[in-house]
Amino acid sequence: MKTIMITGAGSGVGRVTARAFLAAGWHVVLTGRREAPLVETAGGHANARIIQMDVSDAASVEAGFAAVEAEFGRLDALFNNAGVSLKSTMIDEIKVEDWMNLCNINITGMFLCARAAFGLMRRQAPQGGRIINNGSVSAHVPRYGSVPYTMSKHAVTGLTRTLSLDGRQFNIACGQVDIGNALTEMAHAMTQGVPQADGSIKVEPVMDATHVASSVLHMAELPLSANVQFMTVMASAMPFIGRG
Repeated sequence: MKTIMITGAGSGVGRVTARAFLAAGWHVVLTGRREAPLVETAGGHANARIIQMDVSDAASVEAGFAAVEAEFGRLDALFNNAGVSLKSTMIDEIKVEDWMNLCNINITGMFLCARAAFGLMRRQAPQGGRIINNGSVSAHVPRYGSVPYTMSKHAVTGLTRTLSLDGRQFNIACGQVDIGNALTEMAHAMTQGVPQADGSIKVEPVMDATHVASSVLHMAELPLSANVQFMTVMASAMPFIGRG
C-alpha cells in the first residue's frame, strides 16, 4: 500500500484530497497545526495517520517526516498543499508582518516540506517518489490586489520546475496542480462577490473541490516514468482566460 503525506489536511482542498486518497486505498498522513480538524478529516479511517506539524517550522517538519519514515519506511508521494491568502489589498497597505506570515507558510513551508520529502525519497529503497505542489491560477495570472499571494505562487512554480530537474537522477517526479475557484472556505468569497480588474465587484463561478482531489489522485497514481508537469483545474467560466 502506497503512502502519501498531505499538508494542510485539516480543511479545504487538503481535506477533500485526503479523503479521496483514503477511499482509493492509500495510507494517508494528515498534517496540520491543529489536531481536531485533522481528526475530523480522518473520520476514524484505519489508514489515516495524524501528525501535528507546522510547515513554517523546520524542526516540526523534520520531526513529521521522521515519524513517517519510522512508521512506513518510505514515502511515495507528498501533496505540498498548505497555504494561506490575504484580503485583496494594494501593496502599500499590506502590513509587513502579514507578508512575512504568508511567505513563511506559502514559500518557506513549501521549501521545508519539499526538502524533507526529497531527502527521504532520495535515500529510500527503492529510490524515488512524487512531489505535487499546490500552485494556483495566480501562479500564471494575478488577481486584483494580490501581490503577496501571487508572488508566493510564482515561487512555487520555480520550486516545481527545479525539483523536476534535480529529481530526475533520483527517480523523483514533481508536478503542480493550479487550482481556480474550487469551493472551499478560502474561496467562499467568490460566491459573494470579489474585486475585478476594472474595480467592480462580481460573483465568480466555482467548482466542487472533489474535482481537484480526483486530479491530484490521477497525478499521484501515474508510474514514475510519467508525470503531469502542470495541471490547471478550474471552474470553466471563471475569469482566468482573459483575466484583466
